[in-house]
Order: sequence, then C-alpha cells, then structure tokens
Amino acid sequence: MEMRKLLASELEKEMKKNENIVVLNADLARPNGFENLSINYPERVINVGIAEQNMACIAAGMSSYGFIPFICTFTPFATRRICDQIAISICYADQNVKIIGTDPGISAEFNGGTHMSVEDIGVLRSIPNIVIFEPVDNIQLKNMLPRIIDYKGPIYIRMFRKQTGAIFTESDKFDLFKCKLIKEGTDLTIFCSGIMVEESVKAGKILEKQGIKAEVVNVHTIKPIDKETIIKSVEKTGAAIVAENHNVIGGLYSAVAEVTCENCPVPIKAVGIQDRFGQVGKIPYLKSVYNMHSIDIIRAAREIITLN
Repeated sequence: MEMRKLLASELEKEMKKNENIVVLNADLARPNGFENLSINYPERVINVGIAEQNMACIAAGMSSYGFIPFICTFTPFATRRICDQIAISICYADQNVKIIGTDPGISAEFNGGTHMSVEDIGVLRSIPNIVIFEPVDNIQLKNMLPRIIDYKGPIYIRMFRKQTGAIFTESDKFDLFKCKLIKEGTDLTIFCSGIMVEESVKAGKILEKQGIKAEVVNVHTIKPIDKETIIKSVEKTGAAIVAENHNVIGGLYSAVAEVTCENCPVPIKAVGIQDRFGQVGKIPYLKSVYNMHSIDIIRAAREIITLN
C-alpha cells in the first residue's frame, strides 16, 4: 500500500476515536490520498485552497481551541512557503499542529526542481519547539501515528508519498525519540533516514560480504536528535556515514556531525544531495545523478575505513 493511502486509512481510524482530529489540505486532497477521507468527514477535512500560509494559521487557531489539526501538502509548500507561520503561529505559540510534507527531496520526481525540497529539515531544524519525524515505511508510520497524536506540540512529518520497500516487520517496536538499530556492526556506523534506509541496508549487507561490519541505524526523528544512541554507536565503531534524501547542509548529516564533534569526534562522510537543486526524473535515475545509491554508501564506507 502506498504511504499516502496508509496515512489516510490510519487517520480515519483515529478520527473515529477522537472528534478533535481535523485535517486541512491546500487543494491537494487527491494527490495526498485524502479524497475518500474528505467524503467521509466533510466537516473535519477542510480544503483551504492554494493558500498554505492561511492553512497554517487556521490550524494554529483551531489548536488553540483544543483541536488536533493535521495540515498536509507537498514538502516545499509545507515548509519553506509557510516558514514564518510555522515559526510564529505554530512553534512560538506552542500550538499542537501536525505538519505533513509529502515527497521530500528527490522523491518529488517529475514535479521537478521547484517541488524538490532539499532544504526542509535545515529550515525547520533551526526553529525551536518542533519535532521532525521521517517514517521509513508503512509499518513505522502506522506504529508511530498514535504517538504523534498523543504528543502535545508541533511535529513535522517528512513523508514519502508512494509505495516503499518493507524495512520493518509487525514485531518491530519504535520510540518516537530513539533511533532504531537495524543491524549491529563494529567497523563503522551508517546513520540513515527515509528512502535512504533501504539503500543503507543493501550497502550493509554487501559490506558484510567484503569483511566490513557496518552498523545500520535508522534516525527516524531528526529533531530532537537521539544523542545517546549516536554517541554509543560511534564510540564502538569509530567512524560514520550519514545517508539522507536532503541537502548535506543542514539536515541529518549536520545533526549527526554536531553530536559527534562535541562528544566523540570520529571520521564522518555524507551521502546525500551535495548542495544542489533538484531536477525532473524518476528516483533510480536521480539517485544515480546525486550519488545516492547503495554503491555510493559502500564507496564512502571504504574511503572512511581507509582514513580511519
């Protein structure tokens, strides 16, 4: 099932249980999977039109009256277009608004460079009082949604919109504020998020066959960053790769580097978008253009092992 369909299905279940949950969209109900939800809950799924700043302010106002608003649009419109409203109306005012940005980074595909938000984590990470969460697959999203609803405060959900590979199983347990260890290792750590988790798992398996034991850690919550797990892992392995679908400036790489630099300096390399804008293309092609395949993680790992 596509992640957008899973999100709509799970939100509908939660809306049946909690009448305070509302959903706002900016004329993108169909692309983001909310079309049936808007039919079933016409008074609680609100289309504000192409007016994202107004959507954020409406959500902040509804939160102040006890509602739990989810606002959803494509990532660039959910972050850089409404940055001031997120900073002041939502975060500064400490409103309980959940912001969903779909198709981050290269996952915008044929919508091209204007819709390819490569800076959204960096923009929002610098704003106080916001949680940044990026689910890997349907299992993780389904597991974490009730916890996101229960959490009192602003949360940004950076979400792939379509079908993903299965990384986790129904038996996996998650903590919103703790990284998820996927594979143990001793030679280096691969910290990864979003669509780069699958590439990191592939890289870890290939490296294992080459005699390099890579620890693979999913950092699903980028802010607040799980310092304890990061420090524990790099103290054991002595080196790190960070793989992310984001500009290597300001995102997960920056967050991990800040933690390691202050607490346990180790060699660290970034696999991600190297300070470039996006372009039109399918994900496999774009991963090749931006050097974001498992082979690129393997290359970085071998380089860092040599340095270390």
